[in-house]
Amino acid sequence: MVKIYTRKGDDGTTGLWYGGRVAKSDPRPEAYGALDEAASALGLCRAAASGHEEIGADVLRIQNELFVAGAERATAPDAADRLEPGVTRVTEQMVARLESDIDRYMDRVELPPKFVIPGGTELSARLDLARALVRRAERRVVDIQRAGDLPDTTILRFLNRTSDALYAMARFADEPEPQVFEGRA
Repeated sequence: MVKIYTRKGDDGTTGLWYGGRVAKSDPRPEAYGALDEAASALGLCRAAASGHEEIGADVLRIQNELFVAGAERATAPDAADRLEPGVTRVTEQMVARLESDIDRYMDRVELPPKFVIPGGTELSARLDLARALVRRAERRVVDIQRAGDLPDTTILRFLNRTSDALYAMARFADEPEPQVFEGRA
């Protein structure tokens, strides 16, 4: 039997890739934990994407890319040079692919001139939840940047585009049209 517990984290710390331990509440675990939450929410999106094979395939790719971002954030700062582009380090190509996704979906959607209320369909609601979780991960990475511990900001562009791509997919999944905020109580 493979044991998944090590007991090393019982003291409130966690290990980083290539060495070092930090508090579980340190900005790094906060960031990669938020990325894990977003990837998990995207699993719910994929499970609800029956009949939307295009969205399902794009979501699976984004889940994989969120793991790349998580690996980058889980790496000890002094080992950053050991990261492999596209495997454990976010790349500009990943950002560009997301921009292409955004354009592909938005070319087929007519946005209302008001805020969209999540919940037009089950899939669009799940995509909106995942988008909000990606935004949380983005905020956690900004915390790292503000602390001066983010020498490469590609991950910030990646997360910003990821949330935009999920928004575009959610609007595409809204059938026949999204519900909008009316601004009345």
